[in-house]
Amino acid sequence: MNFSLLLTLLLAFNLNIDSVDLKDLIGKWQLVYAEGIAKIKASPQYKSADPTMRANIDYKIQSRLENTVYDFMSTDSLSYTDLENGTLVIKKAKIELKGTDVLVITSGTDVREARILEVDANKLVLETISTNSGGGKLEFERI
Repeated sequence: MNFSLLLTLLLAFNLNIDSVDLKDLIGKWQLVYAEGIAKIKASPQYKSADPTMRANIDYKIQSRLENTVYDFMSTDSLSYTDLENGTLVIKKAKIELKGTDVLVITSGTDVREARILEVDANKLVLETISTNSGGGKLEFERI
């Protein structure tokens, strides 16, 4: 009896989390954590790099974090910063929700997908699905 009650509560909790409203995304979000960056910092190459090389990598990582901003302007459009040939550019994209929690970002012929793991007033957590977008978990804070 207790097990079935617990299972019911867990399913109800998951159904509430999985249902995302794109209106909750509207606003500017600053990247504060990227799983790919954490993997770089944990790599043997990073750990064994000389201090100058590591400082250079840290500078690039910090620059990437500081300059990655997603601005959800409405429930169907997004403006975001991206690197092209080492230069920061602002791109525009269309967004849509696939299913209950998959964010689809379309910019020209480039289509990226990410599962929305968490969203509240101050935090957005995405997990990339598309193979062309680097992979891993991305955490943003509202700015």
